[in-house]
Amino acid sequence: MKTIRNRLAVLQLCLILIFSLTAVYLAHLVQKPELRQTAAGQGTYTCLAGTAEGTIYDRNGVPLINASDTCEAVVCPTPEAVTALLPHLIDPAAFFQKAESGRPFVCTIDTSEIDCPDVTVLKIPRRYSAEQPAQHLIGYTAQGAGVSGLEYAYDSLLRREQSQWTITFSVDGTGSALAGENTQIRYGANPSWGVVTTLDASIQRICDTAGKQLKKGCVVVLDAENGDILGLSSFPTYHPEQLEAALQNPDSPLINRACYAYPVGSIFKLVTAACAKEQGNAYSFRWNCTGSVAIGTQIFRCHDANGHGEQSMLEAMRNSCNPYFIALSQELPAASMLQMAKALGFGTETPLTETILGAAGTLPTKEQLRLPAEQANFCFGQGILTATPLQIARMTCAIAGDGTLPAIRLIRGSTEDGKTVQQETPSRRENGISAETAAFLRSLMCYTAADEAFQGKPGNVSMGAKTSTAQTGRYDADGQEYCHGWVTSFFPAQQPRYVVTVLAEDGGYGNQTAAPVLRQIAGAILDLET
Repeated sequence: MKTIRNRLAVLQLCLILIFSLTAVYLAHLVQKPELRQTAAGQGTYTCLAGTAEGTIYDRNGVPLINASDTCEAVVCPTPEAVTALLPHLIDPAAFFQKAESGRPFVCTIDTSEIDCPDVTVLKIPRRYSAEQPAQHLIGYTAQGAGVSGLEYAYDSLLRREQSQWTITFSVDGTGSALAGENTQIRYGANPSWGVVTTLDASIQRICDTAGKQLKKGCVVVLDAENGDILGLSSFPTYHPEQLEAALQNPDSPLINRACYAYPVGSIFKLVTAACAKEQGNAYSFRWNCTGSVAIGTQIFRCHDANGHGEQSMLEAMRNSCNPYFIALSQELPAASMLQMAKALGFGTETPLTETILGAAGTLPTKEQLRLPAEQANFCFGQGILTATPLQIARMTCAIAGDGTLPAIRLIRGSTEDGKTVQQETPSRRENGISAETAAFLRSLMCYTAADEAFQGKPGNVSMGAKTSTAQTGRYDADGQEYCHGWVTSFFPAQQPRYVVTVLAEDGGYGNQTAAPVLRQIAGAILDLET
């Protein structure tokens, strides 16, 4: 009997020891981070419905991104939820794939009006609209970081924090939401902090709409007084959610053509005219155009094979007569022509931000201009010369004003509330040409725009303008040369407020391709003021 009691006592002691060791081991397991996380996950499940980051605004505080909402449905996958959502799904295949897990998930729908207790619809700011304005300036993001445009240039400011919309569910061990349990909704806020640009949302929409006529090209609208960019559109455009298609497009929609350098053509005759004005040749030089002019052994032909006859500079600018300007250029010092081009901004980069730069383009050297034929090409914008639409628009601002060159400005500053601008960058100007020379060029452009054949002037506005058809040296399969169509302008003529430059890349004649776009833009801008 005593032996049995001793054995029972030993057994009891062993059991106590086993239970003690088990308790210690379980306590140790509970403290392991991965098991604590698993246990928590079995109790709750949080769905991230959406995020929003800093905003990019126009000059008046109008959002250019985060301007509309998307409807995100947070779903407990029940038969009732499926029935309620089915008519409103944006991506049905993705919906059913997510629903198979049995866990709550998020999907995008086309309405906020869903009457089902298993569905919570949250309105989240949509970063880019279906037809995003100023896409080439805005840029895009990938994997939570800015990749191009202002998204990249101001990445640290725009993504300094995130506003989040979440819903937390009580779930069972499989991750399925527990019926009848309350959910916790955390509402984010549309971020007010961000970047304030010089763009005008209304003018930007006009550029985006009118520029659709261009297969390839761009539109630039500047404030004639201070050089602020009011609108800038490049074509073809693209959408950040379809980058693969954009990369495969042979027309290269990701290029911001306003910052890209092209052959300029006859718009450069304004530079030659400015040089002649300051050399004293502008009023006295006349030329009888017979349809061609010989420089050494090279023959340069006029676009009018019959010639324009005897002309003054005023008439030659309207007629865009190459032989007149070629003959004039032979009377001008090559160094003076080159210096005038530099004074009007050619050969210099156009910085919009630290990371968005307009190309400098190309200028011939003094040595190259010693060749009479090269100087002849230079005077009417052909040969080695290239420039960007931004540079042409900037030159036009100088002509429309007192001759000084404004520094092109895209950014006003930053903001915390979407209304007050902080750290505003002031407008700047540089020496360009004399006020007298600027007035002379204005008179030439106004006379040119008054021509009945000019297709760029709307009926309700006076303007100064110059078109251009720039040869490229590239040919299509039929042997026809590709040419860029240009027009640059200021309006109203007497008190210029706007400068508009249009490039129709490979578009042909400037008066046929670029000028009609200008007409639509100018008319629409002035309609905003009535």
